[in-house]
Amino acid sequence: MQRRSFLLGMLTMIALAPIKVWAALWNRPAFEALKIKDATQYLNVSEEIPSGDIVIVAPERAENGAVVQIEIRSNIQNTEAIAIFVENNPTPLIANFMFGDGAEPFVVTRIKMAETSDLKIVVKAGSQYFTNAKNITVLDANF
Repeated sequence: MQRRSFLLGMLTMIALAPIKVWAALWNRPAFEALKIKDATQYLNVSEEIPSGDIVIVAPERAENGAVVQIEIRSNIQNTEAIAIFVENNPTPLIANFMFGDGAEPFVVTRIKMAETSDLKIVVKAGSQYFTNAKNITVLDANF
């Protein structure tokens, strides 16, 4: 009976370990910030360098703000993270993707946009932060 309890405890610990790892990476204040400036501070973003090496594929006009598909590709060497912000959303930080060694810095996702706004991308490479933006007009914000 003790062996079963031990094995059950070990399996439970192994199953919950990834949740604890993800929780450690979760930056709650950044995702709850109400302004882009505050969210970038919580992500420890220092000076942002404008870069054309961040490719944003997104519609000029979104028919429905509830589902806006975007593609982000970073052509910047040693990209470690890609953060997605929507300026006029209630909470502007949409996502923060982190990449391991050898991972291709490419993201395809669907986001919600409350209204017409700039889509701002911040890429972390080493100790530097690069940025690019694109304005998206939202025709119907069924948020």
